[in-house]
Amino acid sequence: MDRSLHVVVVGDRDPAFPPHPATDDALRHAAAHLGVGVDVRWLATEQLESGLAGVKSADALWCAPGSPYRSLPGALAALRYGREHGVPTLGTCGGCQHMIIEYARHVLGYEDAQHAEYDPYASTLFVSELTCSLAGKTMPVTLVPGSRVAALYGRTEAEEEYYCDFGLDPRRQGTLHDGGFVVTGVDGDGEARVLEVPGHPYYVATLYVPQARSRPGRPHPLVTGLLRAAL
Repeated sequence: MDRSLHVVVVGDRDPAFPPHPATDDALRHAAAHLGVGVDVRWLATEQLESGLAGVKSADALWCAPGSPYRSLPGALAALRYGREHGVPTLGTCGGCQHMIIEYARHVLGYEDAQHAEYDPYASTLFVSELTCSLAGKTMPVTLVPGSRVAALYGRTEAEEEYYCDFGLDPRRQGTLHDGGFVVTGVDGDGEARVLEVPGHPYYVATLYVPQARSRPGRPHPLVTGLLRAAL
């Protein structure tokens, strides 16, 4: 392996929370598949409030599950950098939710766009509590033909695991989609489960946790796609 990728995981790591060690494992599985090394560094969200030097050195970013984060501004600053500077970025579960907030605030101009986990009574909720918790469930996802994610999966149907109780507020789905953060995966009710920014090297958000289904020798296609974009 003459090439090694530096991946920064944005999140407040908790080894007892299964998606966190699964994130590290999934990156190793994908790197082994691609025949490259991978250096994984977690950056706590509070650190990111005082500067993004660690983010700027990354070949790829992954915004991890586990919200509410200790610092909402820190997480959003890292995501904004990745989006604006073309850094391959994947957000899963809580990471997806924060990518939605960042985009709503800094691209669509909703400066007060909020996440119900931080402020359930905010007037401009882009992330709200799901009608039914998805935590611990495995559910089907339908992918839009021709999208980046459908190409990575090589199909338009997938089964994925969830750890979340919050998601894109259905009333904001059209606003986000029409504004360029395109919904490319939905559940059986047509609610957003995958979003991506076309034209970006890799800016993908999933409400599910793809790392939960990664295995040695069978890396998850979205994680492999993140590292391939970084290469």
